[in-house]
Amino acid sequence: MSACLAAAGLTFLGSLTAIQAATALNGALELRPLTSGDRGSYGLPSTTELSGGLDTVGIGTAVYLDAEVNIALPATDVTNVTWAITSQPLGSSAVLAASPLGTNVPVYEPSTRLVAQVADRRLLRPDVGGQYTVTATIQTVSEGTATVSQTITASTYMGSQTCASCHSGGAIAEDKWHTYIQTGHSHIFTDELNGTAGILRTTCLECHTTGFSANTNVLADGGFSALMQLTGWTIPSVLTNSNWAAMQANYPDLASLANVQCESCHGPGYNHASLFGKTNSPAWPSISVSYGSGDCNQCHDAPTHHVYGTEWLHSGHAITVTYPSGAGRESCVGCHTGKGFIQRIDGVTNNIDTTYVPINCQACHEPHGDTTPTNNPGMIRTLASVTFQDGTTVTNGGKGLLCMECHQARVQASTYATNPNNASSHYGPHHGPQGDMLEGINGYTYGETIPSSAHAKAVPDTCVTCHMQTVSVTSSQFTLAGGHTFHISSTNGDLVAACQTCHGTSVTSFDIALKDYNGDGVIEGVQTEVQHLMDKLSTLLPNSSGVIDGLVKTPATAKTWTAPQMEAAFNWQFVHDDGSYGIHNTAYAVGLLKASIANLTGDANNDGLPDAWQIQYFGSATATAAAPNAVNNAGGMPNWMMYALGLAPTASFTVDGSGTVFFNGKNIVNGATNTIAIYTAAEIAFDTQVGATYQIQGISSLSGTWSNVSTNIPGTGGTISYVVPTRDTAQMFFRVVHTP
Repeated sequence: MSACLAAAGLTFLGSLTAIQAATALNGALELRPLTSGDRGSYGLPSTTELSGGLDTVGIGTAVYLDAEVNIALPATDVTNVTWAITSQPLGSSAVLAASPLGTNVPVYEPSTRLVAQVADRRLLRPDVGGQYTVTATIQTVSEGTATVSQTITASTYMGSQTCASCHSGGAIAEDKWHTYIQTGHSHIFTDELNGTAGILRTTCLECHTTGFSANTNVLADGGFSALMQLTGWTIPSVLTNSNWAAMQANYPDLASLANVQCESCHGPGYNHASLFGKTNSPAWPSISVSYGSGDCNQCHDAPTHHVYGTEWLHSGHAITVTYPSGAGRESCVGCHTGKGFIQRIDGVTNNIDTTYVPINCQACHEPHGDTTPTNNPGMIRTLASVTFQDGTTVTNGGKGLLCMECHQARVQASTYATNPNNASSHYGPHHGPQGDMLEGINGYTYGETIPSSAHAKAVPDTCVTCHMQTVSVTSSQFTLAGGHTFHISSTNGDLVAACQTCHGTSVTSFDIALKDYNGDGVIEGVQTEVQHLMDKLSTLLPNSSGVIDGLVKTPATAKTWTAPQMEAAFNWQFVHDDGSYGIHNTAYAVGLLKASIANLTGDANNDGLPDAWQIQYFGSATATAAAPNAVNNAGGMPNWMMYALGLAPTASFTVDGSGTVFFNGKNIVNGATNTIAIYTAAEIAFDTQVGATYQIQGISSLSGTWSNVSTNIPGTGGTISYVVPTRDTAQMFFRVVHTP
């Protein structure tokens, strides 16, 4: 992946402030966030200051600067990195110092780690208010030189009431205040101080107040820790409901910086607020508006108590690749980048930002809160109904409605799947059709009614209920599955607690044995059965040479395919891309695959007999009497043999003393001329694996030499039945050998 991205010459983003790329070495200067989780993971002292990676910081606080290069570049190729503060405010004597982050600390964003590595690091601690520009010149042996820069604004804290003077509605700015004050952020410290929200320790202040620093020498930023030192306030020994009122009365300036406020996420706002009324100022002067995950994770990556960010760092969303972003990808970024998703939900249609941002906290949560917090305490960005491409509108998906905004097919199967002109390497539903599968919609149904399982109706929050199960920090699944990893299983097993609510505690994995869906006579787990059906379907489709070779394969459509082949390939891809192999909706996944197999072979239940023949004689293809090995005649011949001979399964005839049956066409004519004789045979059935080749060998005496009976038989992943004639053979032994 990284090699591909490097070849494409893509830039990468961390804090998502202005990053300049140069030459093939992909140089960048990133303001690295630092979290409590980083302290624990990389052995940093507890006094190492947290950082959101913002470009607006308090005077005297730490700014961690990372000069980065392409990860494909050998570390020895970097010969030198020269640092400089190229501009700083009048009166500043700040210098660049060695970074406290060691070489074991990687670049911040998990997606950035796929394409970038640290070339060198520095620490800036601004000493007066104003703007600082830092440059790093990266010299390499093979890729030349790159000069990259960042501008940082140092300022002091004002308190949220200052922000509210503009951001509470009206003509000046959008109202963010009235929704914010209804969020948990706005009163977490207050509740703790009053004894209604657990304990309150000094370590809590770092995140539950505004402008608190682990560096006790920070006094110039006017933040909570600075005022705490100046006023001498300490946490009361008894947490009771009068404490907050007492703080407001006796320490009003300190109280104005309590709780998680605007400046916790946007940086100290003095410089921004001082520009009030200056109409020629930039749109976002001297304040940070970050879409990077570090802004939230500076507090929410704090095991063992705040772990949402910790979990997210191990999720697939955190490493959403940069490929679907950039100019010309306006139709992609609505799901493939965080800011693009926000703009899509907000209804933005012009000037769409195609800059890469992972699908992070801000994408799924509205940090400023929601107008109906009692119905949306998680500040989920939208819980609106979702309309799928086939026109189905889902309103009762609970919190999972947010997931369905992106996890859907993005094509209408009924028209898309039938057209060979759509054949390409991107053929099929668009990557993540889990919403369609869960709801039992938008597969290619051949005009039939495909049944659907009850998960979409029985699970209140749909996707969220199962994929975001709470996992204890002491569990072997922590950061591997559940929570904000969104993974439902790991190498340590499946998360089945949500399943057990309805299916009972006997369920220990998703591959639950229910029925013989693929008709091989063996009841296996649902996921195994679905995989076998997918394998069977793939054997009926052409290979890359356009030949139906009977082998298991990943279908690759071509414009020479027939419409039935395209339709079947769509359903194969639909089930494959859903990824649950029947767990999201067993009935629908199985139904689509069987319908595709039936359309290509006339055998929906995959038992080797055409459904039409079984229905003709037994009224149903699944009736007990219709089974391939069922006997419905006095001669003792099973259905599969009667069908192969072109006979009605109930035809009456007698067998002569030799055990031979003679017939001409469909007429039994024992002893007549111009007839076909049926002789005794041995059936050899054996399980197979995809990728292996099997050979049946026979021998009349165990002391003799084995000889090949069959040609090479490719494994399908299921059971293969092979019939060997035994005419004139008094005794025969058989064995199956395989390679590898």
